[in-house]
Amino acid sequence: MVLSFFQFSFQPPPLNPVTKKAQKIPVFNPVDRHGRVFFFSWMGFMVAFWGWYTFPPLLTHTITTSLHLTPSHLSTSTILSLLSTLLIRLLSGPLCDTYGPRLVFASILFLGCIPLGLAPLITNATGLYVVRFFIGILGGSFVPCQVWTTAWFDKNVVGTANAFAGGWGNAGGGVTYFVMPAVFDGLVGRWGMGEGRAWRVSFVVPLGCLVVCGLGLVLLCEDRPEGGRWGERVAVVEETCGVGDGDGDGDGDGDGDGEVIEGVIEGVRPKDGTVTPTEKPTMDEEKRSTKAAISSDNESTAPNHTDIERASPPSPVQGPSAPSATQILLSPQTLFHILTYFCSFGSELAINSILSSYFLSVSPSSLTQTSASNYAAIFGFLNFFTRPAGGLVSDLLYNLTSGSPSSPSPNVTPNANQGNKTNTKPLWARKLLISLCCTLSGIFLLLLGLLPSPSSSLRTTLPLTILSAIFLEAGNGANFGLIPFVWPERNGVVSGLTGAGGNLGGVVFALVFRFVEGHGSRKGPLTLYHLLAVVLWAGTGYE
Repeated sequence: MVLSFFQFSFQPPPLNPVTKKAQKIPVFNPVDRHGRVFFFSWMGFMVAFWGWYTFPPLLTHTITTSLHLTPSHLSTSTILSLLSTLLIRLLSGPLCDTYGPRLVFASILFLGCIPLGLAPLITNATGLYVVRFFIGILGGSFVPCQVWTTAWFDKNVVGTANAFAGGWGNAGGGVTYFVMPAVFDGLVGRWGMGEGRAWRVSFVVPLGCLVVCGLGLVLLCEDRPEGGRWGERVAVVEETCGVGDGDGDGDGDGDGDGEVIEGVIEGVRPKDGTVTPTEKPTMDEEKRSTKAAISSDNESTAPNHTDIERASPPSPVQGPSAPSATQILLSPQTLFHILTYFCSFGSELAINSILSSYFLSVSPSSLTQTSASNYAAIFGFLNFFTRPAGGLVSDLLYNLTSGSPSSPSPNVTPNANQGNKTNTKPLWARKLLISLCCTLSGIFLLLLGLLPSPSSSLRTTLPLTILSAIFLEAGNGANFGLIPFVWPERNGVVSGLTGAGGNLGGVVFALVFRFVEGHGSRKGPLTLYHLLAVVLWAGTGYE
């Protein structure tokens, strides 16, 4: 069941015949168009996250000593970095809907290179504030990362695709805690550099990775699975459904980029261009107004695709307007995602920014800056597995529950040609998974925050940190497994608002950290997190 989501060979994945979205994830296939998009989605976000969090591993001791900083300077610089990311995420959502996620992604990477390249020139706290604020631009890359994978992968695997891209990208938080101290130690120990010069030179490594990844993203990838530029997308179904040529690309040559379902699309009349109106899916309603069926005269030769989601005409992404953006922001579905991501990703950001110094304060006699950073790297590296697991379980629940149709929602007018009842169970399953992860992570963080300071040690804090990280990061993955179903025609806006909500949570928790005396005391922010988690769990009962 799990392996059915993945394509480990170099064969192109099966495609939705209407949208040309991949119905399997070519994880190890950068030769395929969909595989390249998947690769640069997570790799671009990983190097961006690495660049965004380049400072924290070395702030614990080296940069603090070099620039004569105080703990308040460090906390303020972290808050400024998160604030700028919040602004960029709010802007990047509408920009993705208008100009396409690929160009927005590349622009963020290249813009972030400028302050990262200037970072070695800072000499005081003011310079640190300015540079970290503008380096926060890189954190906005999360939104185009998720919008891009949503545009290229079909709804039966979109949760897994988003979770893997986001999780492997988030693992950049572990990469920076592991790589930056290692590069610094190498420059000091093997090259004989002074500490004040070595930490500045070490910034060249993430800078070079950002430039290379940005160029690859621009030169080797495409905007849309149907081909062409983002601005050329159209809502005309007959141009993309490819009825009659068997390859789903509408060119009649039958040699599409990947395997597609042979058959016809009910409710679509491609000859005269008339299309039966269809309902757009929302988070609490799964519309199935059109279905792909195997032609009766081809039954003996058509492949078996029982495990692949039936095709439906595409909902073209539209540029946002002020009324629609307001409507989206105030809808309970969007607010649910903003608030849950506020808790899960906000906590991850705030914890990740102080984790090295926190471990060092817990065991000052047994840890050094490098060893404390190595332990802190575990928190980020878990994203390689935990966030993808959240999306994978979300898709598994969706596919397991989609076979049991339920009565349509009372505010939905069934399509005359629908032929089946609306099934809300799959989307409710995704939603409850998010709330469960939120609550469990809150419990573990509460236990961590309530540990008596004298009895705190690495043996107790590290396991609790790992357990909380598992559910924080799985909740992040589950969150973006559901977002593509909320407002599919405004996916960039929803993704941007949700991502900004996560950064707002990071700012709030970082502010609490800022005004809690000492890094060893975490009762305030972690208790606040737990209370929010319980409230959000109770709040999932809305219709």
